[in-house]
Amino acid sequence: MKPALAFPYNDPDGTMFPHLRSILPDLKGHFEHAYVCPPLSTQKQVDIMKWLHADDFFTVFPLDANLRVGEHFAHLYQRAADAAHPDQPLHLCYLDRVSFALEGDYRDSFLADVDSLFPADLPLIFHRSPRAWETHPKNYLELEGIVTTVGKNLFGRELDYAWCHLVVCAGQLREVIRLVKHPEISMVAEMVFYLQESIQTRDVDWLAWEDPFILGRDADELKRERENSVDETQKRLAYAIPMIEFLTGQYPKTEG
Repeated sequence: MKPALAFPYNDPDGTMFPHLRSILPDLKGHFEHAYVCPPLSTQKQVDIMKWLHADDFFTVFPLDANLRVGEHFAHLYQRAADAAHPDQPLHLCYLDRVSFALEGDYRDSFLADVDSLFPADLPLIFHRSPRAWETHPKNYLELEGIVTTVGKNLFGRELDYAWCHLVVCAGQLREVIRLVKHPEISMVAEMVFYLQESIQTRDVDWLAWEDPFILGRDADELKRERENSVDETQKRLAYAIPMIEFLTGQYPKTEG
């Protein structure tokens, strides 16, 4: 069966809507369905909400309260897992990343990867390849890399706990998401932990840094800004540290 998508549609100013309309033919050609979860701020975009509800390709799970990021994601993933067939692959992703891949030079490779997956490949994290990481600010790589290193030292797997694109069958997602406790974005590391015995990885270039494309900025200039920004580094630490704390807390304790 064809896979489905699940992404949190956070678009309070409508910036992402033209991108969603642009990539919709590709989404419909390669996915059976899309589950989206707009927060209250996006629901104020009345025309966008009408458009989503009018197209049966989308199932909309609107939030009726302001939730923290991890709670928002968990709500979406639980609802999508419950709605989909247990054997259906679900691509848990972000609209800006998918738009960047489909609207630029990576379209063919992205769609080839989507179409090439079989049930035996799942669950799977699409990892940022070395080439993709080169496009990101160094503080992104260094801080998220610490989480990967901690996980490898503890559990013997080199995994991207701050993943950008995870594919898992709905039935397995249904079981995993019930175990997740963290209310913030660090919950994505919990998901990987509970899947890590069976999870596979694939390095892809199409997870190159999307922000310059989405923001219409010069990539080198924006990269330098982010690398020299204390606020940006603190933003990365705000989820990297809880991820590390969670992973170290799962390691079996020894006496003495």
